[in-house]
Amino acid sequence: MRCERASTSRPTLSAYFAAHALLPGGWARDVLIETNAGGDIERLAEGAKADGAVRLWGPVLPGMPNVHSHAFQRALAGTAESGDPARHDTFWTWRDRMYRLVLTLEPPDIEAVATWVYLEMLKSGYTAVGEFHYLFHTPDGSRYDSPTETADRVIAAAERSGIGLTLLPALYTYSGFGQQAPSSPQRRFAMDVEEFCALWDALDARIGRNPQCTLGVAPHSLRAVSPQSLASVVTHVSRRRPEVPVHIHVAEQQAEVDACVAWCGARPVAWLLEHAPVSERWCLVHATHLDASERTRAALTGAVAGLCPTTEANLGDGIFPAQQWLAGQGRIGIGSDSQVTIDPAEELRWLEYGQRLFLQQRAVLCTAETPSVGGTLYRVALAGGAQALGRSIGRIERGFRADLVVLDGENSAFRDVTGDGLLDRYIFGGVREPVRDVMVGGRWVVANRRANGEHAAKSRYLRAVAHLRERA
Repeated sequence: MRCERASTSRPTLSAYFAAHALLPGGWARDVLIETNAGGDIERLAEGAKADGAVRLWGPVLPGMPNVHSHAFQRALAGTAESGDPARHDTFWTWRDRMYRLVLTLEPPDIEAVATWVYLEMLKSGYTAVGEFHYLFHTPDGSRYDSPTETADRVIAAAERSGIGLTLLPALYTYSGFGQQAPSSPQRRFAMDVEEFCALWDALDARIGRNPQCTLGVAPHSLRAVSPQSLASVVTHVSRRRPEVPVHIHVAEQQAEVDACVAWCGARPVAWLLEHAPVSERWCLVHATHLDASERTRAALTGAVAGLCPTTEANLGDGIFPAQQWLAGQGRIGIGSDSQVTIDPAEELRWLEYGQRLFLQQRAVLCTAETPSVGGTLYRVALAGGAQALGRSIGRIERGFRADLVVLDGENSAFRDVTGDGLLDRYIFGGVREPVRDVMVGGRWVVANRRANGEHAAKSRYLRAVAHLRERA
C-alpha cells in the first residue's frame, strides 16, 4: 500500500512503515511509526514488519522547523533587484521598498499570501514556522475593531495550510536607537507596552493549548524598543507562560552595530547579554555581526542563532561566524525570512557555502563524529529550530509531534544511497523536487508533491498580488 492523501478522519492509531528513517540515534531500517488521534507519535519500532501499515515512498526525515518568517514579504520577492550604479544599495534601501508594500496590504491579502507561503514551505519540507508578525494596524496607523484582526489572519492561514505555527507578535515602538519616533509606514505596527501586552493576552486566550499553534513574543530589535519596554514585555509574558519563546532581531547589519555603539557605547549582542535574561528560550535572529566575546558569551546562554542565509545574502548583511559558533557549542535554527527562497535545503547549503567562500576551504560545518556536512547541518537545524519554536518537534520519537518528510525514493539522486549520504545529496546535490509527501501533526498535508487546497490557495494568492500592484 502506498501513501495517499488522507482524509481528516482517521483511526485512533495510524501505522506507517519506513524502510529508512532518521531517528534520534541515527538512521534506522524498517521503522514502524504509529501516530495517535492527537497527532503525536505513540509507538515506534525498528526492524519491524510492515504488516498492514502504510508503506512510505522513500527515506523519512523529521520535518524541518522554520524559525523566522515574514510571510507577507513573499509578495516582494524578486521585485527589488534593480539598482543604481550611482547609489549604494543596502538593507535600508530595500526596507524602503518593503514599506511601500506594507502600505498596500489589507487583512484578506495577509491571509491569502500567508496561506500560499505556508503551502510552499510544506512542499519544500518545512513543517512548522515561527511567524514574526508586526502588521497589526491599518495602513494609516488606525486600529482595527479587533486588535487581533491581522494575527487572526495568520492563524487562519496556518490552519488552512496545515503547518505548525509559533506566532511571534512583535513589539515595535521606535524607529531607531534612543527612542526615535516611528516613521509614517511604521505607524502600521507601532504600539506602546500597555497596548502590546493587552494584544498578547488576547492572543494567548485565542490560542490556548492548541498543539498546532504556539504563542511566543518578539521584541522587534534593540532599535525598535527601549530597555524599559523590553524588560516589561518579557516579564509580562513570562509570568503568564514561563516557557514562552522570545525572538529578537539583533546585529543584522554593521550599520545597526555602529548605531548601537553610538547610542550606548556597547555592541548590540553585548548590551543584550548584560541587560536581558537571555537563555535557551531566546532566538537571536541573524546575529550576523558578533565579535569573539559576544560569540562565546551568547553561545553559553543556550540561545539559538536564527539564521536566514538566503535573505542575509540577498540583503547584503554579511556572513555569520558559523564555524566558531558551533565549535563553542552554539545552537542554530534556519528560517526563510523575506521569502526570496522557500527551501530548507537551500538555506542549509548557503549556510555552508558562505563559510566556504569566506574561509576558502571545503566541508567546513562538520564534526569528527559526523563528517557528513549534510548530516551535521540537518541535525543542528532540527534541534535548534525545535528549541526556538518551543514545540515538541524535530525528532521521530515517541511523544513528539508526527511531523514527517518523505523524500522521493524514486528520484535517481537517492538511489543506492544510505545514511547521511542521503542528506548530502538532498542539500548539495541540486535535486529537483526532492520532497514527495509531508505529514504534520499526524495528518498528510502534502501527497505526491501536491499540497491540500493548493489550487485554490494559489488562485487567492495571485489575485491578492494583482490587487497589491494596483494599489502600489
